[in-house]
Amino acid sequence: MTPEQAGARIQEALDQLAGADAQEAGEHLVRELMALYGDALARLVQALPPAALARLLDEPSLAGLLVLHDLHPEDVTARITRALATLPEPVDLAAFDPATGTARLRRTRSGCGCGEQDIENALACHAPEVTAVELERPAELLQIGARPPADAR
Repeated sequence: MTPEQAGARIQEALDQLAGADAQEAGEHLVRELMALYGDALARLVQALPPAALARLLDEPSLAGLLVLHDLHPEDVTARITRALATLPEPVDLAAFDPATGTARLRRTRSGCGCGEQDIENALACHAPEVTAVELERPAELLQIGARPPADAR
């Protein structure tokens, strides 16, 4: 199950609770479960050798949980770069504005490449701080042909 699917299932369960008190109780239950799992995950992260943890950071589900519980060892810029490295076409981080959550990205070569939705999906687990993507496209090269024949001038 992906983190998105788990989140959707949890939201469906909360939506099925009737009444304000039941909703509050359900949210409280979720917070308590999150705290329980967060504490256990923190102990696991502390027990892992750094090299072992580093190998696990590319797993989107684990990366998302580490970010959710503020346990991810990398800063947001490193996590954005890690997410972009998973894309089939090269995309670089030009800038990230934490105040707006906007990541300005640059394709490093022209071509079809992946779409913005692919990029947003890659960023979702690794860097949920990114709430908007501005994608700069490389400048198109001007193709210069041969000079027209002399009689055509």
